[in-house]
Amino acid sequence: MNNYLSLVKFSHTIFALPFAMLGFFLATTATGQTISWKIFGLVILCMVFARSAAMAFNRYLDRDIDGKNPRTQTREIPAGVISPNAALAFIIFNCVAFIATTYFINSLCFYLSPVALLVILGYSATKRFTYLCHFVLGIGLALAPIGAYIAVTGKFDIIPILYSFAVLFWVAGFDIIYALQDEEFDSNLDLKSIPVKLGKKNALKLSSFLHVLSAMFIIGGSYMLSQHFPSVENLHWLAALIFVGLLFYQHRLVKPHDLSRVNLAFFTTNGIASVIFGTLVIIDLLF
Repeated sequence: MNNYLSLVKFSHTIFALPFAMLGFFLATTATGQTISWKIFGLVILCMVFARSAAMAFNRYLDRDIDGKNPRTQTREIPAGVISPNAALAFIIFNCVAFIATTYFINSLCFYLSPVALLVILGYSATKRFTYLCHFVLGIGLALAPIGAYIAVTGKFDIIPILYSFAVLFWVAGFDIIYALQDEEFDSNLDLKSIPVKLGKKNALKLSSFLHVLSAMFIIGGSYMLSQHFPSVENLHWLAALIFVGLLFYQHRLVKPHDLSRVNLAFFTTNGIASVIFGTLVIIDLLF
């Protein structure tokens, strides 16, 4: 079991999960419904199944590439810890489980589930033909807040859409930072990424710009939250301030000539930003 948790980098669920929970509690507050812990549990299951399928598919599709890259040779499939066939079976199970779970939520979630899978699984192939692969990953994680909102309401709404755009640009920005590590390797194998296309210095500039856009959508979402829910206090503004601050703090950690703190910028900083933001906004909504 630990091998499969490592295969899908289960700890990285921390990026999107707080936004999914935010979408859920935002929906229950907007509709005045009593919290349905059944739906909440189904939303969490959807997150786990979808992300497990996507990450395992990424590892399955990239197994030959990972075997050539010194940074990734110890991953489970190239290292022989998990066989390709076992990984494929794991992927199929999670895809089926995801679609089946959406069936018990509502019809819109069920009908949109194949589209969601197409996006999150399709990302893994994009580095082979487009430099915009980081944005496809961003779209995949951006489904979390709006997907959870739809699970409760069965419809779209402006605030979760704003938060989804914030997630899109946030994720695309930090994925560019993460891809800096493989610029030379990707270039040699004709794989596409923003660092390969623009070089490290300009890639970091684009990442900064994307995080400015993310900050704008976070602030826009907080403003709309104040307008739609006059009873909320100021915790959501504090959450926005901390999130935006951590967005820009990570750019102080990584320089074109010094990538030694990429993991700190990628995982630690962004994980803390997501958890703090989601927690404070949810508390503001509920209490």
